[in-house]
Amino acid sequence: MSIDFYNNHADDFYQSTVDVDVSPLLDRFIPFLPISAHILDAGCGSGRDSKAFLKQGFQITAIDASKALGKKAENLIQQPVEITTFQDFETTDKFDAIWACASLLHVPSHELNDVFKKLSNCLVDGGVFYCSFKYGDDDIERNGRSFTNCDENRLSKFIANASLSIKETWITGDLRPGREDEKWLNVILEKNHD
Repeated sequence: MSIDFYNNHADDFYQSTVDVDVSPLLDRFIPFLPISAHILDAGCGSGRDSKAFLKQGFQITAIDASKALGKKAENLIQQPVEITTFQDFETTDKFDAIWACASLLHVPSHELNDVFKKLSNCLVDGGVFYCSFKYGDDDIERNGRSFTNCDENRLSKFIANASLSIKETWITGDLRPGREDEKWLNVILEKNHD
């Protein structure tokens, strides 16, 4: 359902997000990365964040479930974007970091345990994982998209089966103009050493 929304509204979504300044989020995340880290941009959307990481010399693997958005992201970052859902994503790579900015919130809450577990298996020990959710403790549907909202309590439940620990959480307003009142939970997780 959410995938159809992004396929049908790719132009609008791209235009409304590609120039949003997410540097405050990147500034919290990048200090945890090794030099030339390999990052999985999980749900890359417009490709905005992949582009920022590439500019800083990081390696990027970008995935998105929307074919239409993936094409736009490919044009922006000048490298392939794999079209796949989190549930179907397969890789033998081990990433230094995962960046899932406003993307995991489209995974149904009953599937998030498995998705966090699957993604954590793609991380090196000690690797970091950024994700963000609209702040709340419920599941909602709006304009053809479903959202899993998340607060600190729900987050602990979602990552319970994954080898992940919470490094830090913080709350921000939406970075898009006119939406500053919407609150977001930002999370940096760390892959546990086995």
